[in-house]
Amino acid sequence: MHCGACATGIQMYLSNTEGVKSVSVDYNSKKAEIEYDDKKINDAGIAKNVEELGYKIKPE
Repeated sequence: MHCGACATGIQMYLSNTEGVKSVSVDYNSKKAEIEYDDKKINDAGIAKNVEELGYKIKPE
C-alpha cells in the first residue's frame, strides 16, 4: 500500500465480496483483519481478490 486511499480501496472492495462479514485495513500497520464465512470464500479467494487490485497479501 502506498497511501491511506489504498487501504480504503482495499477495504471497500473486500467489504463487497461475497462471504466477507467484516474487514478493517490499516495503512499505518499495513495489516488487514478480515472476518469471513469459510463456506463462501477462503484465504486463497481473498488473496486473489486483493491481487486483482494490484497488491500482495501475506497471511499471518
